[in-house]
Amino acid sequence: MTDFAERRRMMVDTQVRPSDVTKYPIIEALLAVAREDFVPDAQREAAYADRNMDLGAGRTLIEARTLAKMLDALDIQGDELVLDVGCGLGYSTAVTARMAEMVIGVEEDEMMSSDAQAQLAEAGADNAIVHVGPLAEGAAEHGPYDVILVQGGVEDLPQALLDQLKDGGRIAVIFMSGALGEVKIGHKRGTQISWRFAFNAGALVMPGFEKDATFAL
Repeated sequence: MTDFAERRRMMVDTQVRPSDVTKYPIIEALLAVAREDFVPDAQREAAYADRNMDLGAGRTLIEARTLAKMLDALDIQGDELVLDVGCGLGYSTAVTARMAEMVIGVEEDEMMSSDAQAQLAEAGADNAIVHVGPLAEGAAEHGPYDVILVQGGVEDLPQALLDQLKDGGRIAVIFMSGALGEVKIGHKRGTQISWRFAFNAGALVMPGFEKDATFAL
């Protein structure tokens, strides 16, 4: 029988800590949440591999290193409301829920969203819910948010999401340009977002976040 708890420890010790992520709330959350329960059954054995996992429908389970570094840069506090866009089967929502007051996951795939909500309940994440709707529209009725996480690649970031961020809030996005990606952290001041580069990473571009094709004669 696979010792998934040991694999979680190895993931933290070999993927997360060497990436200079040492904050206790992040480490505790990664050790506590059973990543193997938030992937398709056929991929449970690969749940702790040091890579992104394609969940289908344009959705990615982001590698632990990338998620941990995004969380480290965002510095989520226990009284904050978080929007987790493209939550897939709910892993990132479950991890973030251990640090925040409340997390709203957004998933437009109805089967994924149903599975995510069931698994979050099984994991005891009673401060997390899954909102079913287009990823690019977020979940304005539950906001505004202190923090927004986007769990996939972005070529064009919808203004609708930025409008749901509180003044003083933070957002983490993997901006993709071809095969290359950069994680940037945005800080909102008034109606403006100031961005800073955090680190390099990549993920599949999610539906609704593609750049419009342009044609030249």
